[in-house]
Amino acid sequence: MLKYQRPHFPGLVSYNRFVELLPGSLVPFCCFLTSRFGQCSGISFIDSTKISVCHSRRIGSHKVMAEFAARGKTSVGWFYGFKLHLVINDQRELLAVKITAGNVDDRDSLPELARSLFGKFSGDRGYISQPLFEQLWEQGVQLVTKVRKNMKNKLLPLFDKLLLRKRSIIETVNDPLKNISQIEHSRHRSPINFFVNLIAGLVAYTFREKKPLLNIRFSQALPVLGG
Repeated sequence: MLKYQRPHFPGLVSYNRFVELLPGSLVPFCCFLTSRFGQCSGISFIDSTKISVCHSRRIGSHKVMAEFAARGKTSVGWFYGFKLHLVINDQRELLAVKITAGNVDDRDSLPELARSLFGKFSGDRGYISQPLFEQLWEQGVQLVTKVRKNMKNKLLPLFDKLLLRKRSIIETVNDPLKNISQIEHSRHRSPINFFVNLIAGLVAYTFREKKPLLNIRFSQALPVLGG
């Protein structure tokens, strides 16, 4: 920025001063992110993605995030870091975000993330829980998941099956966050730097253009929940 964008930003500070000011931007960034959230349409998708802070071989010697990070496991293996829990609508807009340690169960964050939502809420098999389903139902949210192989099969309405097929839409959010916004890397020098970088990447995503719609807003298929 100092080298190429100076005419557009005449008040830029030096790099050292920038690093000193960085911690003070975390809270404003979080507030700004919430202001960029979209509106719930009655169709929501949830997923979590790992945020590794170091290579698995360096877990024992990693010190920067040792106070906050933890070992976790995904379908592809173990990692050390955090989980980013995302909720989006059918327009790929962010609805809710939460960051937890890598060893936190995905289901623990679900009630809080669904607090301001309604309608159908689609997730993977990691969110299967009868008590959780009942709790969300009382909040006005119907949790829709696939069944595990050792569970009895159940007949799902056609609209619910369509939602489960479209659940991979959330991967189109995780991919640009990691590969374009670079929210996952091992070069952080402090916890504040990590969280500011992560929130900034989420804010940058909300400004991305060309987020295609699913066009599955069938109001007659949404359940009448709550009371």
